[in-house]
Amino acid sequence: MSTVEASYGEATARQKVRSVPLSHLSIELGHLYRENSDLEGPGLARHFARVAPQVEAAKLLYAPASGKPVRMSTCYLIDDYFTEFQSPAIVIPALQEAAASAGLQIDYLAREAGCAFADGIDLASLVERRLVPEPSAGADGSRPPVTQTGWLSNGRRSPVGGEAMGRVPRWGPPEESSARRHSIFVDVELWSEKDGHRTWSSPFLAAVWQLLRLGMLRFHGSPVAQPQPVDLSLIREWDELPAVIQLTPEPAAFSAYQTFSVLSGRFLSVEHAVRVILEQVSVDDAVINEIAERSQREGFVLPPEIVRRINYFLDGSIAGDP
Repeated sequence: MSTVEASYGEATARQKVRSVPLSHLSIELGHLYRENSDLEGPGLARHFARVAPQVEAAKLLYAPASGKPVRMSTCYLIDDYFTEFQSPAIVIPALQEAAASAGLQIDYLAREAGCAFADGIDLASLVERRLVPEPSAGADGSRPPVTQTGWLSNGRRSPVGGEAMGRVPRWGPPEESSARRHSIFVDVELWSEKDGHRTWSSPFLAAVWQLLRLGMLRFHGSPVAQPQPVDLSLIREWDELPAVIQLTPEPAAFSAYQTFSVLSGRFLSVEHAVRVILEQVSVDDAVINEIAERSQREGFVLPPEIVRRINYFLDGSIAGDP
């Protein structure tokens, strides 16, 4: 499969963007990682039993103010980027059965590898090229850009230097941009590289995942990684599947005005990093405006900032978050 490089410019900015169907709310029911992929044990059923009450609460908390019924879809993310699993024909029915035991259904299943590459498009690079890092007060240009280092922060880092600079700089603390009294400084690794191969980090792929769920990503004006139904009996390997798989016959739209994720508390640091990333991603104005106009016509008030459309329930009692 050939890679389609992402590029931007005035021509891209002038392109008319195609809209995507939108629910009011996209609810993420969890993540599946190799270390908690015991499909025959009780862990999955226990997980969905803890998730079910939060789904009911979210229907009330994030419903339209107009009082109309909430359009809601559910999704589940599986990590096939860093690890390998049994056949999809085994794993996916096990997930569906465990969810059903708690009265839930999984409308869409997404592959984490699909957040890196989907439909011949390098999605991760697409988002990387949309990064607009916050200017750091006092920066002298000596630090290489994020596209070279693979690191993105939410403020000013501590001074660095040495003999090559002719002096030893005085130590200073890092400082968060727009800090409230005290800083909470975060420096996020977006990718690592070895032998010319780039491996995207979990926070960066999770940021792409949130943008997909919010219907924010386009390539030359067209939506990317749109859900597709599949016949699992014909599938042997995960990379034979689309990035997002439609599992139920007539679900509400995959993308939504807002997202809600029920996750283990151990994901707190990852999701903090996701927000740092998304605060510095520049989404096409045409996409932002089109979604804003649609939400207004529906009487559904959206926060202007993307990160404020992302909501969580982080539960320390969801051990391992299968």
